[in-house]
Amino acid sequence: MHLRLLKSKLHKATVTETVLDYHGSVTIDEDLMEAVGLLASEVVTIANLSTGQRAETYVIRGQRGSGIIGLNGAVARLAEPGDRIIVFSYAFLTPDEVASHQPRVAILDEHNAVVERWEEPSVS
Repeated sequence: MHLRLLKSKLHKATVTETVLDYHGSVTIDEDLMEAVGLLASEVVTIANLSTGQRAETYVIRGQRGSGIIGLNGAVARLAEPGDRIIVFSYAFLTPDEVASHQPRVAILDEHNAVVERWEEPSVS
């Protein structure tokens, strides 16, 4: 049996651009990806804090230090530049792995700078 738990979270990220005419994905500043352990091509859920809408897509690397959070393709319809979103990723863990698992969370300001890091204590 595997359990699905939160792996990574960018909380209150500000959308910097939307590009509808693109094949899909979310572009994330590489520094932000590293802050929470996101990988290129990793599947993520995007949630708009204003509307509650959610969508699933995958991550592509954005320019390091740019602060970019760009919604591309169909997920560009989820938000507009300036909207605040949450980016979540999950991990499938065995019950034994759950005991030592700690999600990595970064809370961002309006310029997508990390203002707080938070690690949820392990489940056990």
